[in-house]
Amino acid sequence: MAPRLANSGQVTTASSDQPAALRFSPSLASAIDRCWRKASAPADWNLTREQFEAILQRSVAHRFEGAQPGEKAIEAYLETLSAHDLALACACSGGNPAAWDFFVAQFRPELYRAARAVAGDAAGRDLADSLYADLYGLRESEGRRKSLFEYFHGRSKLGTWLRAVLAQRHVDEIRRARKTEPLEDENGEVRSDLAVSELASSSDPPADAERVQYMAVLQAALTAALGALEARDRLRLAYYYADDRTLAEIGRLLDEHEATVSRKLDRTRREVRQHVETSLREEKKWTEVQVRLCLEYARGEWPFDLTDRLRSEGAPAPRTAQTDAASARD
Repeated sequence: MAPRLANSGQVTTASSDQPAALRFSPSLASAIDRCWRKASAPADWNLTREQFEAILQRSVAHRFEGAQPGEKAIEAYLETLSAHDLALACACSGGNPAAWDFFVAQFRPELYRAARAVAGDAAGRDLADSLYADLYGLRESEGRRKSLFEYFHGRSKLGTWLRAVLAQRHVDEIRRARKTEPLEDENGEVRSDLAVSELASSSDPPADAERVQYMAVLQAALTAALGALEARDRLRLAYYYADDRTLAEIGRLLDEHEATVSRKLDRTRREVRQHVETSLREEKKWTEVQVRLCLEYARGEWPFDLTDRLRSEGAPAPRTAQTDAASARD
């Protein structure tokens, strides 16, 4: 059932299976104003504040579907959105020529590079061109042009979302090819471009379900990686990412030089990524295509709160500088 924003600012469930009209409570007006200012949509995009608010409502409904968050949760979510990219997607979806020209100038080189990296030089351009067609909206549904931009909710950068879409389409193309093409080349070797058998079974779930499964595996791997860290390294991560402290503040709390904090954070990040990728490749026996697709999914929509994970693994929530420093020394 479709989620609906009630006057209280919470998301409730409508009684119909059809999408319900959404509206924000008046108390969220300041948060919406901040998003609108961040969007900085040029005048020639012809994007009104009302249109942009409707896109925000759709994004909130998608994010909290099946849940009932309060106004604080909705406001916090709005603060995380890539507002400018969301405005661009909205204007392009509406067919605005100036917005589309801006998109092409800003993203076409990146899109072609990403497509070549995913599918190779020969097929990469065709992959990117087919995506352009769907972004522009050549197909019509219920009497109106249907643009792929309508599925962008601003939870990531637009470029990140586009790379994830490209990767998914490439995997979909491999699936289709495996149903009609031989798996071996003339030498009897398994074809490298089709060597993703676990992604191509006839019982594969839909893309959304697949994304959920990938994120569940990634969450478990990341939790294990955080748990394997030294307590001080985990605390340093918690201070930086969960508590939003500066390098200088962390240095004072842990009696480390600011440069040392930066260097150790960088080392810990590399260790966590290596641990996660090793787990996916060696323990889950994932192919490189699956690993890359999983990471693209994560960049597009982060599946869980890193704050909770860091603290659940032993990094304490801060109370005072003295308490934190004493805990770190212990």
